[in-house]
Amino acid sequence: MDTEARENWRLILTPAGEEWSGRARYAAAMHFYKAGEMSAEVLEIYRICSRLDNEDAIDALKAYRMGGEWIEKVERARVTLDDG
Repeated sequence: MDTEARENWRLILTPAGEEWSGRARYAAAMHFYKAGEMSAEVLEIYRICSRLDNEDAIDALKAYRMGGEWIEKVERARVTLDDG
């Protein structure tokens, strides 16, 4: 994984509740969308959540039962990035 990808994964995994975390996650989501790794529908959820620092887009995706492939990528990334 290159440095830019690692940084965007770090941003998209920013925990909910941190100041400006919604905007950070949305900025990273734009990166993944432009790279073809995220659908427009998933990006829209990140956009909606961008001003809601306490709302995790992954929780919203799960609630709306959408973005299953993206959710799996995020869960894999959490494990991979935590391992080093």
